[in-house]
Amino acid sequence: MTEILSSVNSPDDLKTLSLDDLATLAGELRETMIKVCAANGGHLAPSLGVVELTIALHRVFSTPSDKILWDVGHQAYAHKLLTGRRDNFPTLRKLGGMSGFPKRTESSHDAFDAGHSSTSISAALGFAAARDLKQANNKVIAVIGDGSMTGGLAYEGLNHAGHLNKDLIVILNDNEMSIAENVGALSNFMSRTMTNDFVHRIKKDVQGFLEGLDGVGQSVLHVARKAEESLKGLFTPNMLFQAFGFEYIGPIDGHNLERLISTLENVKRFDNAVLIHVLTKKGKGYLPAEENPSLFHGIGPFDRETGRTCGSKGGAASYTALFGEALQLIAGEDEKVIAITAAMPEGTGLSGFAREFPERFFDVGISEQHAVTFAAGLAAEGFRPVFAIYSTFLQRAYDEVFDVCLQNLPVTFAIDRAGVVGNDGPTHHGLFDLSFLRTFPNMVVMAPKDENELRHMLATAIRHDGPISVRYPRGSGLGVPLDQSLTPLEIGRAEILREGEQGTIIAVGTMVNPSLLAAERLAAEGLSFSVINARYVKPLDRECILDLARRTGVIITVEENVLEGGFGTAILELLEEEGLEEVRVRRLGFPDHYIEQGEQAELRAMYFLNTDGIVLKIKEFMGR
Repeated sequence: MTEILSSVNSPDDLKTLSLDDLATLAGELRETMIKVCAANGGHLAPSLGVVELTIALHRVFSTPSDKILWDVGHQAYAHKLLTGRRDNFPTLRKLGGMSGFPKRTESSHDAFDAGHSSTSISAALGFAAARDLKQANNKVIAVIGDGSMTGGLAYEGLNHAGHLNKDLIVILNDNEMSIAENVGALSNFMSRTMTNDFVHRIKKDVQGFLEGLDGVGQSVLHVARKAEESLKGLFTPNMLFQAFGFEYIGPIDGHNLERLISTLENVKRFDNAVLIHVLTKKGKGYLPAEENPSLFHGIGPFDRETGRTCGSKGGAASYTALFGEALQLIAGEDEKVIAITAAMPEGTGLSGFAREFPERFFDVGISEQHAVTFAAGLAAEGFRPVFAIYSTFLQRAYDEVFDVCLQNLPVTFAIDRAGVVGNDGPTHHGLFDLSFLRTFPNMVVMAPKDENELRHMLATAIRHDGPISVRYPRGSGLGVPLDQSLTPLEIGRAEILREGEQGTIIAVGTMVNPSLLAAERLAAEGLSFSVINARYVKPLDRECILDLARRTGVIITVEENVLEGGFGTAILELLEEEGLEEVRVRRLGFPDHYIEQGEQAELRAMYFLNTDGIVLKIKEFMGR
């Protein structure tokens, strides 16, 4: 039953509810999130952990006038349920349904689109500066998790915000730190004391008075500040944030509605930069998520009663798992191999490597820029670092990849989740890496046609004396046999899979198999096409491609990447360089807009990047 939630149609409805009603509402929100995520999958544990915090924020503040910015955004399910989207919540993360992240086009209560880490403080400061320029008086609140505080962007935002000392509230949602009960009680007491409106006003008045006195006033003020810092420093981790210019409040219990509301009510009256340190439990209210918050951070459909995930749709091992196994095998033979991840050892398949080679495994936290430059330093000293990262997150380290290529350093970029990734939507699709990586001098760009070829490409990368990248998709492989030994491939050499006379399909990565099946279908209808597994987006196999272009006169390129600047563009450039403008070319890939959420197969079908779509587009191109 959701008797209270069913009556909440906007945040304003929270303002008249009693504390008991709000506590009941918290339980109803958790029940709704668990039910929907069990069916759809989603970021359950983060959202369960901030239910009381979300209720308190919407009780005290008034969105959309006041702005609440959720860092990353995977903790915003309760926010969505309280802001008029309750009835649409069952469509969460479905094609055409509700986004799993804050989205400005979805609701006026979503101030800023999120999906990548450590952005909320910088964005919130922009909102605060804009408010002051417009001479408005609304509040701006950034909610950021302790994990996101490992990202350098968070500290850049803190540094600037503390310098400007704008009317800005930053809430640090800390779901990792645990403190003893007596310290927690004292900290809660001090938080309430320090946020009391009278105390805050007196502090400012006394400060102003002392600053106006000659000589002795500054001395007394200095002693007073030191005394306050020493007292609070005994009990709270405040010194870092005060050094950034923030007034520090906390830590406080993030599941105590009364304390959260009273603290926020007091802080609402402040007009300077404040950081509130809130302690929460990830997965709160659902035992399987509390016991395994990492699994339930981002999970597929699961059994509500047991917490066990539903079976995979395919029987083949995942690309991620096979990458991790292959890297362990290579590292066992080469002590120079180093593995690096940015806070995703499990997601990138490196957990086994970390256990077997702990001294050669580095988790740098959510700091992709540092990870790439750290790898560059290792490479400059003779090691062979492999940075395993999701495609969408590598975008955050573009300039550092430039530095690696500038120095021609042997860093391997293992790019997971390339192509469409499914229900997380546009912030997580990996559709741009082919376009931006191939522009860097010295960079080699590979994409395997199947999981066995991925393993050989990894061996190729480790032995290459320069920057090299291999990109592969989310999900299961094709189930092909795996070779026992890993053999490096010749750099820049494509593979001819099928001979034909009327045209050539040049496919890369995940598009090779559907292209080969499409060619078989076309042959049955009287259209004879060659099929090339490009393997390399850079360098291209010029000899092979040009020979087939001259012989067949028709080229179809197929890639799971945006068309702008991608693999097909590289083929067009090659033909132009060789003066083969008469060759007819059709490029298949994703168009120039952000791709919506949906299952991988749904999205590929929508954009004609499955066997049926490739057949249809080639027949249209050939006038059939």
